[in-house]
Amino acid sequence: MTAKQIMDKLRANSWTLDRINGSHHVFVKNGRRPVLVPFHGNKDIGNLAKKILQEAGIE
Repeated sequence: MTAKQIMDKLRANSWTLDRINGSHHVFVKNGRRPVLVPFHGNKDIGNLAKKILQEAGIE
């Protein structure tokens, strides 16, 4: 799964992009801790994708 696909899933679940710090996109949602997504274009980020979605409460 690519970072673009993860960000699309986050946005579909009411997460909003708060800021960009280097190659990391920071998404926020009320009542939740911020979620960091390392953005490297269309590169597959492997198992990290599953951990990011779990942290966000998705899937």
